[in-house]
Amino acid sequence: MARRCGITGKGVLTGNNVSHANNKTRRRFLPNLQETSFFSDVLAASVQLRLSTNGIRTIEHNGGLDAFLLGTPNRNLPDEALTLKRRIAKAQAKKAAAAA
Repeated sequence: MARRCGITGKGVLTGNNVSHANNKTRRRFLPNLQETSFFSDVLAASVQLRLSTNGIRTIEHNGGLDAFLLGTPNRNLPDEALTLKRRIAKAQAKKAAAAA
């Protein structure tokens, strides 16, 4: 399982531990990833995603999962989010066709 946020694309960074004697050893800075589930109104189901806390706040700020994905350009989304966006757009078109 990759240590990468499904919305923001944040991943592992590397750097050094620096001791008092100025010895340097490599270390990894891991993103704060959380397993979360969001309810999609269009899909009428909950969707589980592994997101950073920043990604969770971004989705909540933009009015939920559907509104965030449909309002964000494709070039700004990782592959996982793009597939979910396509599913939501397809379900939304299906609902609009059924209502008309």
